[in-house]
This record gives sequence, structure tokens and C-alpha cells, in this order.
Amino acid sequence: METLDKLLQGIYGFTWQNAVMLLIGCILIYLAIKKEYEPLLLLPIGFGAILTNIPGSAAVGEHGFLTVLYNAGIVNELFPILIFIAVGAMIDFSPLLKQPVTLFFGAAAQSGIFAAMLLAAGANLVWPGVFSLREAAAIGIIGAADGPTSIYVGNLFAPKYMGAITVAAYSYMALVPIIQPPVIKALTTKKERQIRMDVDYGIEVSKTVKILFPIVVTIVAGIIAPISVPLIGSLMFGNLIRECGVLDRLSQTAQNELGNLVTLLLGITIGSTMVAERFLTWNTLLILSIGLLAFVFDTAFGVLFAKFINLFLKHKINPIIGACGISAFPMSARIAQKIAQKEDPTNFILMPAVGANVAGQIGSIIAGAIILALLS
Repeated sequence: METLDKLLQGIYGFTWQNAVMLLIGCILIYLAIKKEYEPLLLLPIGFGAILTNIPGSAAVGEHGFLTVLYNAGIVNELFPILIFIAVGAMIDFSPLLKQPVTLFFGAAAQSGIFAAMLLAAGANLVWPGVFSLREAAAIGIIGAADGPTSIYVGNLFAPKYMGAITVAAYSYMALVPIIQPPVIKALTTKKERQIRMDVDYGIEVSKTVKILFPIVVTIVAGIIAPISVPLIGSLMFGNLIRECGVLDRLSQTAQNELGNLVTLLLGITIGSTMVAERFLTWNTLLILSIGLLAFVFDTAFGVLFAKFINLFLKHKINPIIGACGISAFPMSARIAQKIAQKEDPTNFILMPAVGANVAGQIGSIIAGAIILALLS
């Protein structure tokens, strides 16, 4: 009978919470495969949620491989750092260097982080003690539209909400094509959306500048916020590998093999944090709601800031690219181009939009570092 009990442990321990989490895991897999919403991450996250919510699963626990991966890659922030190296190797900062004004959009769009943080902290007025200040800060990072930064800060400030924070960050990144267009159209006129922009203003960025840029950014950002060095340093190291011109094999490895492998391990490990007891709470629903509002705030602040900048510019900026200040690279830039071409098929704003998009990568890291510095 004892042997039979062990064999039937999964059946005896099965609860409705397990059933709901298995369903959520299947939904994430469906969205990844059928809708192609961030499949590289949502599919591993969904399957990781299934593995961890099977009663008595040996995949989690002291010797479970998911727990081993969590301790080896999340607790010590290794996976997010490696992801940033891969992302840095994929990014071309030339559009940003040709139009430095787009750097301000990357800063303006991060306002959603602080708006979401205030919402999470303000929730204590309705439900006292629902989130601590650090947990509110970690939830606010969802507004950066930057998965690795959300994971990095979430692990330090709100480990028990890691599953909800990560799922919110990556799910809403996948929904950028649905979230951003209505906000952009509500805040701009047809005439504004038809504004044309020079692709590069005839500026050629030299190889020397491309090499110096990641080095200078790392030093300046590190001096201003030393706690940002792991994040900004890994991103810029990956970019330096790309731009130096003598490490092509390493650059390709970082962009492909490293990026794919770490994304795979990161996704399935994050899925293992979606334990029913922690995930199926009102707090999770609140986090998802705040995350959605954060993405809306990011988009709105970016567009409004672009319209404000136009008050002082002779050559007007298409305010659509202000929405690209979020870190959803390069999806947000593609959406901006699609909206502009819908208004005028001959209007091409992709490169300025990419400049704002890569600025968002830097802005999200700096904003996350500021929060870490203030609350650590």
C-alpha cells in the first residue's frame, strides 16, 4: 500500500489550483505557437509552469533540475546578465547616434516605471500591506518593457512575485502591436502621423565612434549609478563585441547560440516560479493590471514628450516614434513604421524609430539602476 501511495501521489495531491495553473501554462504555450506572441519565452515559461504544478513533481525541490537552474541562474542574476550581452550584440546604435534627440524619448518613456510604482505603492491605501515599497518598485519595472531588467530587479526586491512580474512583462511585450496603436492614435492627429523624417540626415557614424560609445556609456552610467554596472556593462560589452570588427565569431555566437540557449533556460526556469499557491492570488491580478497600465503610460508619455519637443524644433519629429522609447526592441519600432505607412505609404520612419527603441534599452537600465540605488 505504501508503494501504491507513492505511485498515486500525483493523483492524491491534485487540486483545482493545480488544474488552473496547468491551464495557464497551456494558454501561454497556445499564445506562443498559434499567435506567435514572444514564442521564445512564452513557450518555455508555459511549459515550466506545467512542470512545477504537477503534484509531487521531481522537477522542483532540493534536487529538481528547475530548482538547480533557478539557484544557478536567477538567484545570482546570471541569466539576465547573459541575456543583456546577447541583446547588446544584436543592437546597432547608429540610428541613435545619428539623431541623439531620440535619446530623450528613451528617458521619457520610462515615466511609466515610476507611475506603475506609485500605483503599486498606492494600492496599500485600499489593501494595507499588499505590497512593500521594494515590491512596488519591482512591479513598476514592468513598465520598462524590458524582461531581463524586470527579472533582475524582481529577484532582488520581490522574489515571491517573480512569476507574475515576468509573465506580465513578457506577455505585454508580446501585445505591443495591440496596446500601442490605439494609444498613439488617440494622442496624435493624422497630420502629425504623416510627418516625414530624414532617415539619417546625411550623417555617417564612424567606426571609432561606434567603438567608443559603449565604453563611454558604461563609464558615465557607472559613475552616476554604480549599481547599474552589471546591467549596462553587459549590454555595452555585447555591443562592443559587435562593433569592434575583430570578434565576428564571438559576436555571432552571442547573438545566436548564447542568446537562444540562455533564453531557453531563463524561460523554463521563470515558469518554475509560477507555483499555484503564489500565483493564484489577488496580488497577481493586481500586478497584471498595473503592468498593463504601465505599458499604456510608457507609450503615452513618449508620444506626448515628442509633441512637446516639436514646439522647439524647426524640423518636426513624427510623434509616433516617441512611443518607441520603451524597450520592446525592435517590435515597437516596426509598429511605429506600420502606423506611419498606413497614413502615408511612402513615409519611412523606421530608422528614427529604431533610434528611440535602442535609447529605451539604455533608459530602462538606468531607471532600474536608480530604483535599485534608492531602495537597496
